Amino acid sequence: MKRNYQADAFCFVNDQELIRQTAFHEAGHATAIYLYNKQKQLPPVHFQITIKPLDRLKSGLPNNLAYDRCAAVVEGGRLIHSLPVALLESTRYFSSVEQDVYQTAFEADMINLLIGPLAEARHVALRDDEQFNARLVNIDALHYYGGTSDLEKVYEYLDIFIADRRRHEEKLAELFGQAFQFINSPVYWQAIERLADYILSNKENIISCEEVIAVLDKSSPPRSV
Repeated sequence: MKRNYQADAFCFVNDQELIRQTAFHEAGHATAIYLYNKQKQLPPVHFQITIKPLDRLKSGLPNNLAYDRCAAVVEGGRLIHSLPVALLESTRYFSSVEQDVYQTAFEADMINLLIGPLAEARHVALRDDEQFNARLVNIDALHYYGGTSDLEKVYEYLDIFIADRRRHEEKLAELFGQAFQFINSPVYWQAIERLADYILSNKENIISCEEVIAVLDKSSPPRSV
């Protein structure tokens, strides 16, 4: 999942810390894709974490910052993105049960996108010994934690999901609250920390879906968050 930053977010971030923030960001995405979807009894979806050189131009980094290390990127993992177009166009013919499952999948994808930058934000707050709550870290603040492209994707989903744009902000606030609840769960946060450490210690170019699941299954998440 592509990361973008506000330019002034880099004033006091060195390359090593940016790499660590990136690991938490992508660990948040991957943990949510597996554990949040599992908690909602949604079908498994394939993803992988690719370790690649940081491209300061493509990732929105200021030109005066040079990096010689690598960053992690989650590839795949979206439930709706994997559905055929014919199915997307036929949802109006779904039964009420099918519509509920479809809505849950739609919302899960959006929540999983929000959890990435939220995980990075919580890591930074803990690192700096600062408070972490929804008043200080709101939706707009996610731009400062690599969340610009994540939010763009969420709004793309909302355009399809809710025709009335006046309801977008209300729905986004609801989904943001659920993402925040996930991040604040001690068990899920420990899983994110464990996966971030695994990403940082990894020496291969790709961390497979199976490897991620093995790391995350070491914890026993609660049935609901």
